[in-house]
Amino acid sequence: MSGKTQTSRANAMFVQAAGLFAQSMQRNSTLARLSGPMPKGEAGAAENIRKQTTSDLPIVRSVDLTRGAGDEVKFHFVQPVGAYPIMGSKMAEGKGVGIKHDNSRVRVDQARFPVDLGDTMDELRSPVQIRKIGRPIAQSLMDSYQDQALLTHLAGARGFHDNIEWRVPTEKHADFAEIVVNPVLAPTKNRHYIAGGSNGIGGFDVNAGEVALQSTDELDMDTVDSVRAMIETIPLPPPAVKVPGDVVANDSPLRVMLVSPDQYHSFSRSKDFRAIQANALARASKAKQHPLFLGECGLWNGILLMKMPKPIRFYAGNEIRFCADYASANESVARVPEAFGTTHAIDRAVLLGGQALAHAFGRSKHGGMPYFWKEKTFDHDDKEELLIGAIHGVQKLRWLVEQGGGVKHFTDHGVIAIDTAVRISAQA
Repeated sequence: MSGKTQTSRANAMFVQAAGLFAQSMQRNSTLARLSGPMPKGEAGAAENIRKQTTSDLPIVRSVDLTRGAGDEVKFHFVQPVGAYPIMGSKMAEGKGVGIKHDNSRVRVDQARFPVDLGDTMDELRSPVQIRKIGRPIAQSLMDSYQDQALLTHLAGARGFHDNIEWRVPTEKHADFAEIVVNPVLAPTKNRHYIAGGSNGIGGFDVNAGEVALQSTDELDMDTVDSVRAMIETIPLPPPAVKVPGDVVANDSPLRVMLVSPDQYHSFSRSKDFRAIQANALARASKAKQHPLFLGECGLWNGILLMKMPKPIRFYAGNEIRFCADYASANESVARVPEAFGTTHAIDRAVLLGGQALAHAFGRSKHGGMPYFWKEKTFDHDDKEELLIGAIHGVQKLRWLVEQGGGVKHFTDHGVIAIDTAVRISAQA
């Protein structure tokens, strides 16, 4: 019998798809570590019709495998409640605080990466077994795409850094909207900050059409200290991240800040950076060595700084979308200062709390799982192609949140964008 996977057999396809789904969910990447595992029995997802990962981590995954469920998954949000106690013998009956909720829809779509395995003569001429390297290549393409889609939505922008490693194109690309599936939403006004100023950071500001950033406004320890102070001051900040097994999660609240490689380098110039890395390892010992603390990271003032896989970067003259009004999601545009020239740019860090982003999965007809493999021969079995696919959609969680007194602000629930200047590395 041939070693080729028998994709015509429904059961074989299901086992293959389930294994691929589990493999993708368990990939060892920065973005993958920001979500919890699926409930027990991940590979048997068809038996557990609806699943959702923990809401204590930034990325919440939801799987809906019901047939005919459509192409949208709905997430619900309970509005915060404000009230004072009723004291003494005053009448309490009939004065209950109302509970209000909202919902957000995440659309899913099919994403596929085909890989050409060549023909009979290619197999004869090639010094490697093309078929054996085809699957790892396809898996790598899908994993990179998933991580970059997550990062783009969290940041509220794709940015303009671009090279062969990007699977999500820049916003000017004709297929950008299809590839990101759901609209990429610029940060809300109460979740968008820039480095610099007397307080270390400030709200996103524009001066004569340009972002009010100087090339010296880089990420440093003062910036991170200011971020921590901001979290403790603003109303309804992103919920703390609670890592499974972390025994000090309640006593020492944690947020995660994803920073670009150049922002990380800027921060690492601090004389105390080795101690900051040691802080992350010490916190890992209190959280059963959770992998979130074991990569390239440092812990400072309750903020775990981690290097993002690709920078969300804006070069001199590039446009940055922002929201100018608290009560509106309408987007405006500012430009990176021309004075940044070719030596500096603006990189976006993202501060993450719980429930920052929803990653929804749907049911593929190929085995009934969100991920699937297909292999096909054609031209009288001379040529061969394999394909990896996924039914998924990503969306930053945003609500019109009650602030008190009938005032509501559009609010990115679990993510804050922080723009800083960076010195551009060679060939970046």
